[in-house]
Amino acid sequence: METLPPPSLIEVLEGKDTKVPQEAQRQKNLDAGALFVLKSKGSWLHCGYHLTTSIVAPALLSLPYALALLGWAAGVTFLAIAALVTFYSYNLISLVLEHHAQLGHRQLRFRDMANDIFGPGWGRYFVGPIQFLVCYGAVIGCTLLGGQCMKTLYLLSSPNGSMKLYEFVIYFGCFMLLLAQIPSFHSLRFINLISLILCLAYSACTTAGSIYLGNSSKGPEKDYSLSHNTQDRVFGIFNAVAIIATTYGNGMIPEIQATLAPPVKGKMFKGLLICYAIVTVTFFSVAVSGYWAVGNQAQGLILSNFLDDNNKPLVPKWLVFLANLFSLLQLAAVAVVYLQPTNVVLEKTFGDPKSPQFSARNVVPRLISRSVSVTVATTMAAMLPFFGDINALLGAFGFLPLDFVLPVVFFNVTFKPSKRSFVFWLNTIIAVVFSILTVIGSVAAVRQISLDAKDYKLFANV
Repeated sequence: METLPPPSLIEVLEGKDTKVPQEAQRQKNLDAGALFVLKSKGSWLHCGYHLTTSIVAPALLSLPYALALLGWAAGVTFLAIAALVTFYSYNLISLVLEHHAQLGHRQLRFRDMANDIFGPGWGRYFVGPIQFLVCYGAVIGCTLLGGQCMKTLYLLSSPNGSMKLYEFVIYFGCFMLLLAQIPSFHSLRFINLISLILCLAYSACTTAGSIYLGNSSKGPEKDYSLSHNTQDRVFGIFNAVAIIATTYGNGMIPEIQATLAPPVKGKMFKGLLICYAIVTVTFFSVAVSGYWAVGNQAQGLILSNFLDDNNKPLVPKWLVFLANLFSLLQLAAVAVVYLQPTNVVLEKTFGDPKSPQFSARNVVPRLISRSVSVTVATTMAAMLPFFGDINALLGAFGFLPLDFVLPVVFFNVTFKPSKRSFVFWLNTIIAVVFSILTVIGSVAAVRQISLDAKDYKLFANV
């Protein structure tokens, strides 16, 4: 057998050697956002941590409220359908990303996928802006919810305390200022492992609290009937769909897959298995137990049902305390994860890929831009303390197209399955149905905001 000589240095420099490591060339061509934030060093286990933190977040505490709008049968059914569709969709995105990586062009961001598959402009003018709004909106929502958890902990110890919600939101925002400086997505892997444990902990506390309340005389009378007003019932259904979509939403699968060390084949699927094992345990236990305990009296966050109108606990005080404490701690991790797409944009705009990541040239702009980003999110959270309505609108307008519609369209355009195949028609049906739900859900969410507008007040102490 003939032995091939190693390539000469001249051949390497001229690009004539086909065995030159493509990763080195790829790293050379990356902008500062992709190079510094989306470091490709993680394992499939780290991917599972990132996925779990981005999906299994305290927004799941809204699921009993969604079931109250849908009823038992429709609520549990759609909860299961959303789990199956998102697991399927996220796998499709992973397959498309793997396909392009094998062709020598690894896509690191959602907008990169849109540009490569749909053509120039799609990433910049459609997918990019929607992803930014969804992820940054999630940061605002987490900051607000973190403030609400802090306020609950405060009222448990000082029932007559005079501190306002916006003060706690600011405290949470100050904590976020520190966490936001963590340099890369990959650097969050151990924080997200702790986050995975925390989501199991507060879900267990919430489920236990719901069972206690459901068996207690202190809880509301169980009534599972839906609204008798047809219009309210219809819009309530679509509002619930949007809430569930937000709960399962991710919006940054490509960015998470970008943290994987090459080769990436099969790693995302393993990460998704970890994530959806946690999803199954937490989502269904909280949703079913919470709705069973309080029926159609479920509030936007089920933890609010654990307190009476005077902020006195209806379940053991320590259980309320732990559920809120674990939620508060995990919210910090969730908010940092959803900051990553924003950080990518900021680093691309202000960073210099030719300078070291921790040089003054990159550290100073990073410190300033991320601090401004967190400050703006904190200010908006303090001004607009209506988490449930914002949650529904984000789900309808952003997570539905990003996580339900685009993945199946990306797959069909990339792999071009036969129009007679089951996969083609399954993907087409998913795209059409969830496109319709996107439009109707957005209308329903805006309607709910308009109905609640009479209660809106900047910096309200809700």
